[in-house]
Amino acid sequence: MSRVATDRNVVALTFDAGSSNAGVASVLATLARYDVPATFFVTGQFARRYPADVRAVSAAGYPVGNHSDSHPDFTQTTTVEIQRQLAAAEASIRAATGHAAKPLFRFPYGARTAEDIHVVNDAGYVPFRWTVDTLGWKGTSGGQSVESVRARVLDAAQPGEIVLMHVGANPDDGSTLDAAALGSVIEGLRERGYSFITLRSLLP
Repeated sequence: MSRVATDRNVVALTFDAGSSNAGVASVLATLARYDVPATFFVTGQFARRYPADVRAVSAAGYPVGNHSDSHPDFTQTTTVEIQRQLAAAEASIRAATGHAAKPLFRFPYGARTAEDIHVVNDAGYVPFRWTVDTLGWKGTSGGQSVESVRARVLDAAQPGEIVLMHVGANPDDGSTLDAAALGSVIEGLRERGYSFITLRSLLP
């Protein structure tokens, strides 16, 4: 699912976590300040490396989904290994939060085949992609800025938009553009009449 099937002016902010935790505290503070819900997808490795951060996300009431264990390209991964990736991440997320990640899932890199979707569905997950990638993960060294992050989200604004952001820092320049831009993104969407939902709220 790359957007929510709705005519309502709602947006789902989503945050992937796989490497750095540099932006977690800022993201949580901004979401709390604006009283906005969001959905997080974390890898098993991240949950084991930063259990306090994952616990904080969950304790604040935000759903935490499965983003695989070590972020491989599932299109280059065997069915057995995909199943292992899902199970290992699920166990680590549950250990950190006390809650299941199921049924929320996001493919690493968004890469998947029809067979991969079938394997993930069989394991009890609903995969979510995105409508727009802010590209904040590219960092200032990749030509991005707070302004470009905000513009990409607002230019793609539509009912049911799913926004892909990241909690980590760019490994080359240390920037956390998504975290830095989040407040202005929320303000810009609200000015256009949008409210916010979690992806879990869409599921039975």
